[in-house]
Amino acid sequence: MYTLKKITALETYPLRHTILRKGEPIEKCIYPNDNSQSTLHFGLFENSVVVGIVSVFQTKKELFDNEKQFQIRGMAVLEEHQKKGYGAALIHHAVTYLQKEEKFLLWFNARIIAIGFYEKLGFEKTGEPFEIDPIGIHYIMFKKYDNSSK
Repeated sequence: MYTLKKITALETYPLRHTILRKGEPIEKCIYPNDNSQSTLHFGLFENSVVVGIVSVFQTKKELFDNEKQFQIRGMAVLEEHQKKGYGAALIHHAVTYLQKEEKFLLWFNARIIAIGFYEKLGFEKTGEPFEIDPIGIHYIMFKKYDNSSK
């Protein structure tokens, strides 16, 4: 059984470091606007231990014309807890928090190894693959949400 709750940026750093920035200085885990009032951080806890994280930034990408845009960054689940649905739970939890917005677009840079995971959640790739050094090949992925009919 797991629980999901809001956490601080500081609480995301250990998992960001372990999963996303392994072998790099811990400072690489600090993202611009981590502590902005519009930024959300969520942790997934199993037995009171954080095993998954996601951060959501209100960030506009010129590629998209949507007025309200949010970027997922720092999505990570400890390796021994992957394939349990925790990543999907984190994404759904973040989207639930954003439901107050009538219409919005959620986008992110997806590592090539995670494309299939995000496609199962309804996200689409756009554009050509690109390199983020030293992490690897990525695609921009996105999904539009429209709650105006609710």
